[in-house]
Amino acid sequence: MDAAIYYGQVMHSRQRPIRHRFISRVFSLLVDLDQLDHLGLRFLSHNRFNLFSLDDRDHGPRDGSPLRPWVEAALARAGTDIDGGPIRLLCFPRFLGYVFNPLSIYFCYDRTGKLRAILYEVKNTFGDQHGYLAEVATDRAADEPVFQERDKRFYVSPFIGMTARYRFRLTDPGERLSIMIREDDPDGPFFVATQTGRRGRLTDRALLWCVVRYPLMTVKVIAAIHWHALWIWLKGARFHHRTPPPAEPVS
Repeated sequence: MDAAIYYGQVMHSRQRPIRHRFISRVFSLLVDLDQLDHLGLRFLSHNRFNLFSLDDRDHGPRDGSPLRPWVEAALARAGTDIDGGPIRLLCFPRFLGYVFNPLSIYFCYDRTGKLRAILYEVKNTFGDQHGYLAEVATDRAADEPVFQERDKRFYVSPFIGMTARYRFRLTDPGERLSIMIREDDPDGPFFVATQTGRRGRLTDRALLWCVVRYPLMTVKVIAAIHWHALWIWLKGARFHHRTPPPAEPVS
């Protein structure tokens, strides 16, 4: 599968104890980790400054080392062997050297092209990161959505407590991108985030179009997080103090 660009939007909706909702236009890249040095694009580079770039320091161990061995090690610890199959990363690229990825997703396939596992890489605005790895049911049909669940173990928002569980619903990226994450606490669902989009070819022309259509998007992502956090605080949301990230990088 060729690298792709997804044009779409992100939506966040809090239902309680206060209500707050926003939608942002975004674009994401889907790239095969084995092809990062062979994209053949003028305006997108791997581990080099450019108009857009993908840098290994933004993901995985965040030390600049290759990402595939890090993902494979996490899969091995979970007892999952993809036998050298492709691993595709969905993320925001750097724009003029800057990016903040609240969520990056690794889609891990075996050699037959079957989706075997998904690694959700979550970051907070304090510079911390944690991954949630979940296997995909072996009897899932290729066109069926993926349903997964994980207990929350990583502090993200000062206005959401740690006693919660994530419920993921997403599809294998194709012509459309569809990701939904619902967060539940003992009283039931209280937060939903979605990312949707349509697929396009990843070309230099498409990247230049994104400069016009999504101006300064990577800067706006972090700005929007703080802006909406202010609104949530003004609405009276309870503040939860930051907790340290888990000792293990992936759970």
